[in-house]
Amino acid sequence: MEKIISCININKTYDGLKVLKGINLEIRSGEIVAIVGPSGAGKTTLLQIIGTLDEPDKVHNSSLIIDSIDVKKMNQSSFASFRNHNLGFIFQFHELLPEFTALENVCIPGWIGKRKQKELRQSAEELLNLIGLSDRLNHKPQELSGGEQQRVAVARALINQPKIILADEPSGNLDTENANALHKIFFEVRDKFGTTFIIVTHNESLANMADRKIILRDGEINI
Repeated sequence: MEKIISCININKTYDGLKVLKGINLEIRSGEIVAIVGPSGAGKTTLLQIIGTLDEPDKVHNSSLIIDSIDVKKMNQSSFASFRNHNLGFIFQFHELLPEFTALENVCIPGWIGKRKQKELRQSAEELLNLIGLSDRLNHKPQELSGGEQQRVAVARALINQPKIILADEPSGNLDTENANALHKIFFEVRDKFGTTFIIVTHNESLANMADRKIILRDGEINI
């Protein structure tokens, strides 16, 4: 598998506190990688930097390459479009808009990307069917269970067919049954679409299922 992400000497400092200390990490296309470690280790910070939601410190010999693009050379106006077309995000708290249906929530990144309405709706319906929610298209978030809401969030992350999904504690708010069902979906999606997953998790079961487990401790990768 070819390399899709390369982090070289990634550092991050907040208020004088060094959160990331020279992270070097390569991730291959189609790989499912779990990032684990104690709270405060820098896991979410690293995920946000890879997802271009935060910027690393400006230090010598530092770079972030995503799908052959040097992210640090992009200007601010390019970031939103880059994220919309290349990256999908799944959070612990699904972040669905309560006034929109499941189908509409899934369509939101496509609307932002100005995709054709008919084609977008068809793609959203196919994704919701893939994850077992074909009978929930017109239900609003408050009418869905926690597991169903998180599956809608997965479909939303996939709607623009990103090469990379970044997930921050995606099953952290779910019971064991729903968490296991969600984890199964990740592997089914990878097998069907070749999607790369980077998952920050405290769930040992999910971490052990991953192709690779990265242990982060005190801002450094623990070999």
